[in-house]
Formats: sequence, C-alpha cells, structure tokens
Amino acid sequence: MTIIELLEYRRERDRFFAESYASPLPDEDRASFTGLSYFPPKPALAVRASLLRSKGTARIAHTTGADRSYHVVGTVEVTIEGRTRTLTVLNTGDGEAFIPIRDTTAGTETYEGGRYVPVEIRDDGIAVVDFNLAQNPWCVYDDEFACPLPPPENVLPFPLRAGEMTYEPPAS
Repeated sequence: MTIIELLEYRRERDRFFAESYASPLPDEDRASFTGLSYFPPKPALAVRASLLRSKGTARIAHTTGADRSYHVVGTVEVTIEGRTRTLTVLNTGDGEAFIPIRDTTAGTETYEGGRYVPVEIRDDGIAVVDFNLAQNPWCVYDDEFACPLPPPENVLPFPLRAGEMTYEPPAS
C-alpha cells in the first residue's frame, strides 16, 4: 500500500466512523466526531513474511475478563524497526486474519489493551502485514463490545508508533 493509498484508507475509515450505521461510535458521539488520530505513515512497517500455518485454537482473554476460543491461523516472523519477533495470527471469526498486538505505547499514546493489525494472506502463503493499519478494537469506542487481548507472544517490549493512536471521545 502506498502512502497515498494509506491516507485514502484513513479518510474512508474516518468517514465510516462518522456516517455508517455499523460504526462502533455511539450515536451521540458521531455528530461531533472529527476523525481518528494516527501516527505518521512509515512505509518500512509494511512487511511480507512467510506464514507458518496452524490448525489449532487458543483461549484468548477478553476485555470483559472472559476467555474465548480463537482459531490460530499460524505465526509470522517479522522484523519491526530492526527487532525480529514471531507473532501469532488469529482468525476474526468471519474468515479474516489479524494480529492482536500490544507495545510500550499502550496506555499512553495508544489504547491500553492493544491494537489489531489486519493480515492479508496470499495464495502463495505469504502474509502481508502493514503495521500502519494497526487499529483500535471496537471496545475502545463503546464498552458494549468485548475485545480480545493480545496473547503474551504478541506483546512487544518496544514502541510501535504506527497506525491508530488513543481515541479521545468528544467532550460532553
């Protein structure tokens, strides 16, 4: 994805949040919604990696305190700003793949529970992981949603300044 495509994606995401009936924002917040906050794009954080497939499941803790079973798509080994990590890729439940991550910006610059990075899995087994697409889970916007937390192997001991930042709801 080019920087221009990323900026267009962000504009569309903001439009979805402001206008879509499926937006996670409560109705009362949409009228004053001016857009999400994002880190500047970093093309080097869009990576390709071989997916080591798995057929297992994992119990993943949720923001509600309960656990839920997720299909583990596999793992990818990625290098993020010079640091190599093996991350677990999960299935969203509707056929999409994502990596729930948490890094040292959590609780300050980003949501304390972590963010989700969508993963495109190509037919040749290559996973396209663009950390610029890291997004807040929907429970950030409305506590009616229960969101999975990153498993321990997806907790990064360094900052990942890419994607969405902490959401600040409109002042009441």
